[in-house]
Amino acid sequence: MKNIAIVTGASSGMGREFVRQLSGYVSVDEIWAVARREAALETLRQEVAVPVRPVVLDLLEETSFSAMEALLASEKPNVKLLVNAAGFGKFGSYEKVSVTDDCRMIDLNCKALLRMTRLCVPYMQPGSHILELDSLSAFQPVPYITTYGATKAFVLSYSRAMNRELKNKGIRVMAMNPGWVKTEFFDHAFRTNSGSEVQYFDRLYEAKDVVQTGLKDLYHSKKDCSIHGCPVRFQVFLVKLLPHSLVMNVWLKQQKKAKNNEGLTTK
Repeated sequence: MKNIAIVTGASSGMGREFVRQLSGYVSVDEIWAVARREAALETLRQEVAVPVRPVVLDLLEETSFSAMEALLASEKPNVKLLVNAAGFGKFGSYEKVSVTDDCRMIDLNCKALLRMTRLCVPYMQPGSHILELDSLSAFQPVPYITTYGATKAFVLSYSRAMNRELKNKGIRVMAMNPGWVKTEFFDHAFRTNSGSEVQYFDRLYEAKDVVQTGLKDLYHSKKDCSIHGCPVRFQVFLVKLLPHSLVMNVWLKQQKKAKNNEGLTTK
C-alpha cells in the first residue's frame, strides 16, 4: 500500500509551501498536489525530493470530487496527511463583492474542505493527520471581509469537532489560524477593495515560517488549532475576552489608516 500526502491549493501560496516542507515531518511515498494550474504543479517536481503527482482539479466543480473519489478507490492509498489549503477571500464592502463570489467562497473554503476531508478519512489509518488551513478571522466577525471571515469560523468549529470525533480512530485534526501572510491571496482579495475598506495590516508573516509552525504543532503538540506569532496569539486571547462589538470597533478604526499595504500583490 502506497503512503501518500494530499495537499489542496498546492499551486501557490501556503499550499505550495506545505508541499515543500511536509517531508520533514512525515514519510510518504508520494505527494498528491491538487490545484487547477497544471503548469504550476509540474514545477513542484523540481522543488521537493518526494515524488509529486499533479492532480489537476478545480474544487469549485462538482466533477472534481467524483474524480478524486474514483482516484482514491482505484489506488487505495494510505493517506497519512491531508492538508486542505485551497481557498480565497475578497476584501471590500458587501456591495462590491458579488453574490457569486460570496457563494464561491463558501463552496471552496467550507464545502470543498469538508468534502475532501470526508473523502480521505476512509483511507486513513491510526496515526494519520489532517490540517485544515484556517485564519485569524475565524475568532471574530470582520466587517469588509465579511463572508471570508464567516467561512473561516466554520472551518475552526468543524476542525475542532472532527478532531474529537476522529480521536477514537487515531486520526488527528488541527486548524491552522495564521494572521496576515504574504502570498497570492492578496491578488484576489484586493480586486474588490477599491474604496480601501481594508488597508491596515499590522504584521505580515512569511509563508515558510507560518507553515513550519503549523507542521510542528500538528506533529509535536496536542493543539486543535495552531497560531503563528506571539502578537497573533495575544490578539486571539483578547478577542476571546472582549465583546465582539468592541473588537469590530477597533478593527474599523484601524482601517482608517493604511499600514503595510504596499507590494502585497504579485500583479
